[in-house]
Amino acid sequence: MTDIAVIFADPANWAALAALVTMEVVLGIDNLIFISILTNKLPEAYRARARMIGIGLALGMRLVLLSLIAFIVTLTRPVFEIIGHPLSWRDIILVAGGLFLVWKATKEIHHNVDQHDEGDMFDAKKAGLGFGAAIVQIILLDLVFSIDSIITAVGMTDHVPIMFIAVIAAVATMMTAAGPLSRFIEKNPTIVMLALAFLFMIGMTLIAEGFGVHVPKGYIYAAMAFSALVEGLNMVQRRARQRKAQ
Repeated sequence: MTDIAVIFADPANWAALAALVTMEVVLGIDNLIFISILTNKLPEAYRARARMIGIGLALGMRLVLLSLIAFIVTLTRPVFEIIGHPLSWRDIILVAGGLFLVWKATKEIHHNVDQHDEGDMFDAKKAGLGFGAAIVQIILLDLVFSIDSIITAVGMTDHVPIMFIAVIAAVATMMTAAGPLSRFIEKNPTIVMLALAFLFMIGMTLIAEGFGVHVPKGYIYAAMAFSALVEGLNMVQRRARQRKAQ
């Protein structure tokens, strides 16, 4: 039997694969929300291509990092201390990524609140610059989310083939959901503010994780699900009022 056949002959590894696929899909939600909001700022002709490039890069980064798994594991080793707190390269990457997300979410919230703000780098009149800027920012966040994703995978199983299958399945799900999610966000402006708030919260969580404060992911996603449910009820109420007014 081949190594893969031996691995999947054990029912426990099937359970590990199911758990890891679920975890990777959940972790991919953060990445997908960011890509959806960012690409929606581009002219419509560029959006689908930018989404596919962004998600394709996410897959490529994850597969490359899996092939360098021995190196990835070393990223969790402390390299220096700040005020008595040891920091590894993973911590530094998480803090940097968190700061970037907080900055980006704050900037976009300000732009949504102040419609006269002219500092938007994604102005449709600057389509070429906007597309390039979008891809660069997607690459930066893909790197942060990819490293977090792979380190999570390493903690759940020792079998690299299971990690590869889980990552590919999760990214395939992202590709399927990217278009509908982007269109839903575009058609429901209030969802944009909620999604930006999610990104801000995720950024703060990444910073906390980088400084060794573990925030259970279940709490974060439960808060996101509850907020989305409340906003969904608000949307139903608004549509009911509009129908009644007609």
